[in-house]
Amino acid sequence: MDPGLSDRYDHALLGILQHVGNIQDFLNVYFGFLYRKTDFYRLLVSPQDRMGFPPGTAQNMVLQAFKSYERLAMQDHEQRMRDLQEKLKKKEESLAESGDTPGAAEEVVVEAPAEEIPQKPEEHNVPDAQETAVAGADNTEDSVAVPQAQESFQTESDSYNGAVRDNYIWSQDYADVEIKVPVPKDVVKGRQVSVDMSSTCIRVAMRDGQGERVLMDGNFTHKINAESSLWSLEPGKCISISLSKCGEVWWNAVLEGEEKIDIDKINKERSMATVDDEEHAVLDRLTFDYHQKLQGKPQSHEMKVHDMLKKGWDAEGSPFKGQAFDPSLFNISPGAVQF
Repeated sequence: MDPGLSDRYDHALLGILQHVGNIQDFLNVYFGFLYRKTDFYRLLVSPQDRMGFPPGTAQNMVLQAFKSYERLAMQDHEQRMRDLQEKLKKKEESLAESGDTPGAAEEVVVEAPAEEIPQKPEEHNVPDAQETAVAGADNTEDSVAVPQAQESFQTESDSYNGAVRDNYIWSQDYADVEIKVPVPKDVVKGRQVSVDMSSTCIRVAMRDGQGERVLMDGNFTHKINAESSLWSLEPGKCISISLSKCGEVWWNAVLEGEEKIDIDKINKERSMATVDDEEHAVLDRLTFDYHQKLQGKPQSHEMKVHDMLKKGWDAEGSPFKGQAFDPSLFNISPGAVQF
């Protein structure tokens, strides 16, 4: 998430932080929420699993988010050091012009303690897919090897179930395709880029002093819902595009004619984010029934029938009138009840 967009939540997050009083408890609140309310910690370990992530993926998502802001913190630190050096340089020049010599008490040694300097992102073991794509887009001398195996793409959230290409990164889930097209750091305004897309094709370009430079252009391998597809600019980073799939099909490429991924090596299970309210209700009911069965208690279909039977148990003419309700007299199959 772009820092310029995330500050809209600062008021709510500050309220939580002030309430708990320290960073450790704040992190416990955050990850506790993910544990209780999402499938973030649920592992996909068998073909029958419907929700969650493959082992290691959730951890990599956290690490990638941490690294993004670690880079910003390191840039801020370096900028402060440059500002201080510039300030000292101007002071020395001013003293030299006046002919004064600074005394011993005025001498300043700028030395950052080692523990305050963040570890450089490239020293981490997990590769940064976005850095790889940006390096290719900027055509720098230090080239970064682009991973070709689908197993490599699966370790990054930006290329999860997708791939890293020369000029963009893409990922997908059950209903959407997410694309990130890197841009130079001086591209910070929406008017500096253009994104034109229809149900069958897309064209992404960047405007500069030399005219227009096309970043991405071609026909989709599958149709999209153009009305519900969106794009936004993350200033100085990338153009973020969200494509809404027309059908529930896994893509092996975004554009026609491009290298295809092996869709047999992606995670084809649906995540909680793609399950609608009705399906959530069914999953909740199945989970409830499972725990009821383990405890030897009535399942949801039995409880529903029991509620109906109780109403007629003591009715006039009922052979059970005056007796305690006994659900064991009834054998109710799940198919007997429509939810």
